[in-house]
Amino acid sequence: MKLSVVIPLLNESESLVQLCQEIITNCDEHDITFEVIFVDDGSTDSSWAVVRECTKIDERITGIRFRRNFGKAAALTAGMRAADGEYIMMMDADLQDDPAEIPNFIARLEEGFDVVNGWKERRLDPWHKTKPSKVFNWMVGRLTGLKLQDHNCGLKLFRREVVHEIRIYGELHRFIPVLAHARGFRVSEVGVHHRERQFGHSKYGFKRFARGFLDLLTVKFLTGFGSSPQHLMGGIGLLSFGLGSLGLSVLATIWVMTNMFGAEYGAIGNRPLLHYSIAALLLGAQAISMGLIAELLVAYTGRDVDTYSIAERTAPQTREPETLNV
Repeated sequence: MKLSVVIPLLNESESLVQLCQEIITNCDEHDITFEVIFVDDGSTDSSWAVVRECTKIDERITGIRFRRNFGKAAALTAGMRAADGEYIMMMDADLQDDPAEIPNFIARLEEGFDVVNGWKERRLDPWHKTKPSKVFNWMVGRLTGLKLQDHNCGLKLFRREVVHEIRIYGELHRFIPVLAHARGFRVSEVGVHHRERQFGHSKYGFKRFARGFLDLLTVKFLTGFGSSPQHLMGGIGLLSFGLGSLGLSVLATIWVMTNMFGAEYGAIGNRPLLHYSIAALLLGAQAISMGLIAELLVAYTGRDVDTYSIAERTAPQTREPETLNV
């Protein structure tokens, strides 16, 4: 099977039939063998009933239903685990992602890339979503080194091996290209046609941007220090410990000059530097301790997580037996 389209959904009953028809039409026109996997993330409307009707219409459509709402990342993970396709595409169920883009994504992927991210060239969203999104995309590019026009685009295509090497949870699904890039996969993007929402309403509000920033910090830590957390925590600890030690050294010098040589420097007990120095020492010791604990967790609970990514292997070469001259 060439393509698996994984579609998480939450209360999108009005758009599912049209979405199915468009996917089937576009894939059949381009001779793309495919399957569609709907993942109902705890819908409270008739979405699951519509999915079941769609599965009766075409055997290439299947559905997964969660017992409650677990989030988009969990829905994508469940769909990807059930996918059989060589390529896996994630798509939103609100009809804003156009299935007509599927051939363009596949063509781009087959140019030698592993992940293709969509880029809404003309985004049909209100300003309070587009403006913060531009700032967010700039921040992601600066912190991770992967500069894309639209990290938030719900339309993404990647090879099957990408799924086996990255783990998404919480709201890290928007960082799939970043996580794949950190593993050495080749990432590209392609412009897509963004359509207006026809039914329902957006599931995202202002909280998404605050959570997105925190998720970005998580991704930066995972990709930069996931296998060596002490490099970050220990560095912060040594800097803090060094500043605290320097402050105490200055105070010790003042105490010696005052008590041994009668210099008029005053008492050190009420100086703010004493409190700052002690606090810096404690902070440094705690940061180093946390780094050591994190290293233990990586060493003993992360044994099954590879710290490398293999691109390909060579096939064993057959050799002619050597002739011995006796």
